Amino acid sequence: MAADMAALTADLAAESADLDRVLAALPDDAWSTATPAAGWSVADQVVHLAHFDETATAAAVDPDRFRAEAAALMAHGDDFTEVVARANRGRSPADLLGWLRSARAEYLRVFAALEPGTTLPWYGPPMSAASSVTARLMETWAHGQDVVDAVGARREPTSRLRNVAHLGVATRGWSSRVHGEEPSSVPVRVELTAPDGTVWTWGPDDAADRVTGPALDFCLLVTQRRHRADLDLTATGPVADHWLDLAQAFAGPPGPGRAPA
Repeated sequence: MAADMAALTADLAAESADLDRVLAALPDDAWSTATPAAGWSVADQVVHLAHFDETATAAAVDPDRFRAEAAALMAHGDDFTEVVARANRGRSPADLLGWLRSARAEYLRVFAALEPGTTLPWYGPPMSAASSVTARLMETWAHGQDVVDAVGARREPTSRLRNVAHLGVATRGWSSRVHGEEPSSVPVRVELTAPDGTVWTWGPDDAADRVTGPALDFCLLVTQRRHRADLDLTATGPVADHWLDLAQAFAGPPGPGRAPA
């Protein structure tokens, strides 16, 4: 996928609006509803998005400050995202929704003006500006999935999932490294059926190792929002099969994933 900042930021804005629609309709007491992420409420999910929108903006406008603040936060170890959640518990739903809206608007304003290849620091490996926007979209969709699962809301899969799927493919090597493994050089062909019935593809046509299935299921897998056993994905070949067992499209330590339904 060629990086197009206008298209990427437009997709992120649309994904943000979709989550805002769900959040704005919730009564205040629903914000304390437990989500599938252990120990996190709807409010905690919003805190996570708003906080890391702000730090992603800082990575672009003041990378030295970002590095210092990221080092201080990551000194807490693998628990660093929980530290952010705990620090913001007790804030009102209106306050949190306003924070998310303002943090996302500023992020979109800053990143719309960046070149796609601009290198930025992050909590894992550095990433390009285009990858940052893709990652924010992935996070918005994934944490939004936790919210809609918690409150019983509905949302339809869209073509924006291609961004999430692309990040899931691009982080194949990261998924190995974060589990202490050396990434395999064996190519994997990925063929995913999009929400509109078209097929999205990555990797060489003649690769022996392959992953096929619905794009929605692949996105749920790489964001660890569903257990592999509950998804309609087919892996052909040992490298593809192993990848699906540890796929992780997000930064940070290995995620625990979700138990099978």
